[in-house]
Amino acid sequence: MAGAGLALLVLAAGVVAAIVLLARRRPARIESRREPQGDAAGWTRAAGEEFADLSEADRCDLVFAVAALDDPRSRRLLERALDDPSEAVALAAARAMANRGRTPELERYLARPGERSRRIAATLQLFT
Repeated sequence: MAGAGLALLVLAAGVVAAIVLLARRRPARIESRREPQGDAAGWTRAAGEEFADLSEADRCDLVFAVAALDDPRSRRLLERALDDPSEAVALAAARAMANRGRTPELERYLARPGERSRRIAATLQLFT
């Protein structure tokens, strides 16, 4: 059992390292196509300054990598990712939280009034 936990930790660390390396190796022409993030996606800065300007797809990848870590810091990052300006990123975070059994935090978010939380809740129901 401890060996499986260690293997999962090594795998998660490898995923995060790969994301960091890929983010640093992006060609300049791809950089220019990224949508501006501003402070709205500030949750990525909490993961590390190198993640601050990730594209929507890269932020989704980061959500899944962070979810694999399942430690207190990564759980806080997932909660903050629910407020990402991209609904796809917020949905990825919600799905990761649901898979990890973080239902109280997720239910608080989904109880918020508004169309966005209703759409995310409806989409999550399709997964179950």
